[in-house]
Amino acid sequence: MSLPPGLLEDVKNYLNITWDDPEEDIKVMGFIARGMKYLNKVAGAELDYTIEDKPRELLFDYCLYARSHALHEFQTNYLHELLSLQNEYEVKAYAEANNNTDI
Repeated sequence: MSLPPGLLEDVKNYLNITWDDPEEDIKVMGFIARGMKYLNKVAGAELDYTIEDKPRELLFDYCLYARSHALHEFQTNYLHELLSLQNEYEVKAYAEANNNTDI
């Protein structure tokens, strides 16, 4: 999975990684790729992580938990936001399927 341009640098900034280390970059890229795949699966859609919105926020926090070896706590702590994201995209998919964009 290729990352959107600039996303690695933005996530590293969020994680306060201020040094250049190719090995650390590989780890963070793995966190990002896995986080994107997980959040896309939760939403049931391909999400846009390049704009300041809930998917980007959740991805950054996913990476924070993954880097801290606390990923098992992410779903519990963000369950409300994950369910909200899932519901939002289910409603969008329903509206598109029924040609109703007013929902």
